[in-house]
Amino acid sequence: MRQLYTDEKNAQVVVALLKKHNIKQIIASPGTTNVALVRCLQIDPFFKIYSAVDERSAAYMACGLAAESNNPVVLSCTGATASRNYLPGLTEAFYRKLPILAITSTRDRALYGHHEDQVIDRTSMPKDVAKLSVHLPTVKDRNDIWECRIKTNQAILELYRNGGGPVHINLTTVYTRSYTTKKLPDIEPIYRFTTEDKFPTLSANKIGIFIGSHKLFTEDENNIIDRFCESNNAVVFCDHTSGYRGNYGVKYLLPLTQFEMNNSHLLPELLIHIGEISGFYHPFVSRCQVWRINEDGEIRDTFKKLKYIFEMSEFSFFKKYTSESGKNLTYYNLWQDTVSDLYKKMPNLVFSNLWVAEQLSPKIPKNSNIHFGILNSLTSWNYFDVDRTINCNSNVGGFGIDGGVSALLGASLYDKNKIYFGIFGDLAFFYDMNAIGNRYLSNNLRILIINNGMGIEFKIKNNPAVQFGDETDLYVAGAGHFGNKSPNLIKDYAINLGFDYITASNKDEFNDVFEKFITPDVSEKPILFEVFTDDVNEQLAEKQIRQIERNFKGSMKSIVKHAVGDKQLARIKKIVK
Repeated sequence: MRQLYTDEKNAQVVVALLKKHNIKQIIASPGTTNVALVRCLQIDPFFKIYSAVDERSAAYMACGLAAESNNPVVLSCTGATASRNYLPGLTEAFYRKLPILAITSTRDRALYGHHEDQVIDRTSMPKDVAKLSVHLPTVKDRNDIWECRIKTNQAILELYRNGGGPVHINLTTVYTRSYTTKKLPDIEPIYRFTTEDKFPTLSANKIGIFIGSHKLFTEDENNIIDRFCESNNAVVFCDHTSGYRGNYGVKYLLPLTQFEMNNSHLLPELLIHIGEISGFYHPFVSRCQVWRINEDGEIRDTFKKLKYIFEMSEFSFFKKYTSESGKNLTYYNLWQDTVSDLYKKMPNLVFSNLWVAEQLSPKIPKNSNIHFGILNSLTSWNYFDVDRTINCNSNVGGFGIDGGVSALLGASLYDKNKIYFGIFGDLAFFYDMNAIGNRYLSNNLRILIINNGMGIEFKIKNNPAVQFGDETDLYVAGAGHFGNKSPNLIKDYAINLGFDYITASNKDEFNDVFEKFITPDVSEKPILFEVFTDDVNEQLAEKQIRQIERNFKGSMKSIVKHAVGDKQLARIKKIVK
């Protein structure tokens, strides 16, 4: 009889990763739901399997074997109440920190609660029987494979973490009778390191450090990152929320969002991921190996290529891999040359959020603070630099439009001598407009509102709603609310609350008034600057900045047609001369 693995891919992932992590010892209990898994383990000579009919006894056997061998032990049982009998032994393992991996097989969780035989709910576990409990779905697509890989790695790594202990995997089965797989898939393991471990070799020639949102780095942290870049041919991919003020940051957004530019030579061989959620939808997915550094030590596979987790401070990591062997800046220079060339070709942007960002970003006073709204405001400003003494923030944690003005107000309470700027779209402002009625409002507050009458994000880029044109306005983009770009609504509200109000609807009007908004001294009143833009201009500006390599005038018609369709061409001709 040929020795073949089950065709159930989630079980294949588990078996493959047990082998990659060198976990060999198995205690299996009889049943139907776990046939696919047990059969795979049985035919593979890598594993040493023992049988125990009573699951309670099996769990205690695992405790004894794990303690004696000082190695993990895997338990496998079927559905129904079999897993309940693991609880006493897993409780013992929890308090003794024994590495027991209990894999309980189950039918689809959609059957829970519907009087299906031998189906019990395992979604809630007692706190002291498992350090971690994960559920592996039936694999239907690539995302399911990725989920199984991540969760299985999480479970296995948790066996050893912080002294070790028992972990639970709930493995779905479809009762397959198909066993035709000759070879297990090559599923990449994930490994975790602490400062006490031997670190892996760093051998990549081009290294990128991707920083998501992050508190401001200290001077020592900035310096160690810069020294790492110099000794390892690395660059720092960061946006305005990244908190990095060193010398090797690059504006990666512009090159990597070009529609027609071959940027493969710019991509790193290794991506080091630090920080939290990024305000930019990153383009590095599935391009290179990823190392994650964070003191929480959690698996955060943002780029779906995670290899190592370093549970330590960023300073400790970068110090470990920094040498004094001299500078290698070829990768940084490549990026700088590319970015510089693109900015030299920057077209004359039409009046839009992007144009406003281009004008104001170099003029915001030093040592001030900026809060950006989600999403178009932050993205627009990420194309341009601000002075490195400026602290930038955005509510990218929950990544919703609500609360931006309130967060700005709260920050402004800390230092009444510092200027706090807020950059928001109209919907984000109206969502949180009550914040500026707070009695603690101070004169150090400056708010810029880009009022295009809708959620413009749904009308640009690759948003799936773009294809519906103006029909998107009604319900997806939320156009027409809040006075439908009323020239008086925000004005009267702001003035009545004690603001100095200024406004602009074109470039000339903007140039006449913007200097008041960026004055470096605390003014007599807080300032609200409302800029009215057009949705067609916003779409066109986004096309302009993402097609810099093309001749703008020569391709105007095709750009506009692609952006907004034939019906808007007449309007464009009136706007762009």
